[in-house]
Amino acid sequence: MRLHSLLATLMMTAGFVTSAAQAETIRVALGTQDATINTATGGLIIREEKLLEKYLPHDGKYKDVTYDIQWKNFTSGAPITNEQIAGKLDFGIMAEFPGVLNGVAHEKAGRKSIFITVLQGSVKGSGNGVVVPTDSPIQSFSELKGKTISVPFASTAHALLLRAVKAQGWDSEKDVTIITQAPEVAGPALQANKIDAHADFVPYAELFPWRGFARKILDGSQAAGPTFHGALVDAAYAEKYPEIVVAYLRAAIEADRLVAAEPEKYSELIAKVTGVEAEVDYLFHGPLGLQTRDQTWKPEFRQDVATALDTLKLLKKTDQGLDLNTFISDRYIREAFKQAGLDYDAQLKNYDQSPLKAKDALTGEEINDPKRVAQIWVKGEPLVHHYATANNAFKALKAFEGEGKAIRVFYAQDRESGIKLLGAKSWFVRGDNGDVSAFLLKENAEAWAKSNGGKVLDFNGVRAAVLASN
Repeated sequence: MRLHSLLATLMMTAGFVTSAAQAETIRVALGTQDATINTATGGLIIREEKLLEKYLPHDGKYKDVTYDIQWKNFTSGAPITNEQIAGKLDFGIMAEFPGVLNGVAHEKAGRKSIFITVLQGSVKGSGNGVVVPTDSPIQSFSELKGKTISVPFASTAHALLLRAVKAQGWDSEKDVTIITQAPEVAGPALQANKIDAHADFVPYAELFPWRGFARKILDGSQAAGPTFHGALVDAAYAEKYPEIVVAYLRAAIEADRLVAAEPEKYSELIAKVTGVEAEVDYLFHGPLGLQTRDQTWKPEFRQDVATALDTLKLLKKTDQGLDLNTFISDRYIREAFKQAGLDYDAQLKNYDQSPLKAKDALTGEEINDPKRVAQIWVKGEPLVHHYATANNAFKALKAFEGEGKAIRVFYAQDRESGIKLLGAKSWFVRGDNGDVSAFLLKENAEAWAKSNGGKVLDFNGVRAAVLASN
């Protein structure tokens, strides 16, 4: 009896040791760019709302696993790539240009990375932009010949700048002086008028104007070049832990759903974490935003990666190719969509802006024309007010101010491109019939007025004109 008991004890102890030996700790290390606010659904929101913990697997081969989740924040893609190559990160979030450099760096190190998803972008190019100092006489990119323009080299904004220069028929080495500057350097340079213009990626072409020391004269959509930020993963890691990759993408899909449902709330959260004001965050994450949150590999985004590779070769930033058919993979995001009960192929065909389903806060009418929409965010209120027309928004603005309410921000949509604008930084045409249309550029407003009739006004001018007529 004692012998039997002893044997049983030994077996139980051995079983415990075996179980303990089999227990595994799996690292999930992610490199984010929090201040690049269009990456929020792939990093910041997942981290702050603990969504990764919600979707990481705990069954099958992951039954006894302990997860070591590590979040590291960076200001650009290059140091994320360095950390991945050093074996300190498993996932990295960045734009297409640094993403290509990530793929090349992995291959040079005898390894491989995979671009697994888009997070947010624009097939038209919105998100990148060119700004000038607020008091600059320059109103359009065509006036920059002979001027000094700074840009973060080898970035997606650098590609926009080169396309814009080429579209003017200029020589990028003779007709303009292009220098490299990170946004934290370019901001003070703009304020001190040490540069004529600055090209940059999300969110600086909107953030600098919002902060009052710059004015946007070119939106990336005018150059018609797709742009996006997305996520990459180490290929060996993905092969070993495909379920973890899918879990990360499930978390990204969930983050997107949360932002779509409550854009003001999450714009405030992004602001709290990054210091990028919520009014700017809403430009991207609110309905009809500058970019779309879209995790599908649209042909335009695939082509964008190919263009990035070609451009980086031209800039002599790489002399190496990539097999884009294996570098870009939709295997994991398709599985994540399937598990979430979503139709990947249907979303792949969807090119709509983030939708606005609302009634005019002044009249109660359904809002149907996105290019005429205006919005007001009242200080101290949690939700943005939506209006079918700028006319209605200006009438509401007068009422708010009559009640002693301060206005955080007035948004309008460009009448031609449909991109969201900061109203106070925009140009307007008040038609002969009183209708108001908004424009990013003065020259576009002037062309519209010439073709359709009306007067070109700045924000204060059109506001006074609308209120005087009521």
